[in-house]
Amino acid sequence: MRDRDHFDVIIIGGSYAGLSAGMSLGRALRNVLIIDSGKPCNLQTPHSHNFITQDGKTPKEISTLAKQQVGKYDTVRFYNGLATAGTKTASGFQITTDTKNIFTAKKLIFATGIKDIMPDIAGFAACWGISVIHCPYCHGYEVKHEKTGILANGNVAFHYAQLIRNWTNDLTIFTNGKSTLTQEETEKIRKHHIEIVEKEISSINHQNGYMEEIIFADQSTFGLKAIYSRPSFEQHCGIPEQLGCELNEQGLIKVDMFQRTTVEGVFACGDNASPLRAVANAVSAGNIAGSMVNNGMTEQAFK
Repeated sequence: MRDRDHFDVIIIGGSYAGLSAGMSLGRALRNVLIIDSGKPCNLQTPHSHNFITQDGKTPKEISTLAKQQVGKYDTVRFYNGLATAGTKTASGFQITTDTKNIFTAKKLIFATGIKDIMPDIAGFAACWGISVIHCPYCHGYEVKHEKTGILANGNVAFHYAQLIRNWTNDLTIFTNGKSTLTQEETEKIRKHHIEIVEKEISSINHQNGYMEEIIFADQSTFGLKAIYSRPSFEQHCGIPEQLGCELNEQGLIKVDMFQRTTVEGVFACGDNASPLRAVANAVSAGNIAGSMVNNGMTEQAFK
């Protein structure tokens, strides 16, 4: 192992959380490697919102500027590739990439995000992040007062109905099959003049990701400007579990308020460890993770 392949910290994932952690550590004079494969989950989202000073910028604009700023710290290095395996060593951790490069570090930060699992609805993936959206704080203002749908069932549909009604009164719930809403939830929803449609959806008709209507299995249609949905997901990277990091009931990496996982020396931040999927939240979590990693290392060195 060459000295230049050993680092104080390896950050896996070089999007908003990872770059934020890298900035904290670069400013703390730590030797850092950021490994990133260049495939963020919001790649096709046209604009990012609700992030002060960056409102309306494209995700690519924000991450490009962030990488330029982090790159000014000469103790931070970037590696374009995919981390595929991780092991615990006597002095820290070893990370192997898809091209068989091996790097070691005293500490690890996973900012690897999650992988959305698209439902079997033609056009859904093409509209995801554009007109099929998940967060009203990120995208709701742009479709305020528009004809809007909720693609969800049960408690998720009820929560969305409560929330999205703040942005539009022209709201319809699509359960994509038999409703699992309770009678009490159903009564409350109908009290607010929100229709519940139980037909199965076969496809979304759209133009370049901007939806025009949904098409049901019976070939009937329903015109919409946007639809909220929360698809299932899985961890984008399996290395934290390889190392023994616990996941919570939602399938997110379990962390404490300082972004520490259940494995000593391993931290996680961003979408892989938080249900709050927003750029601003990822940046905040990365900042905390980087600061806490450095804080722990200074305490260990001061014994």
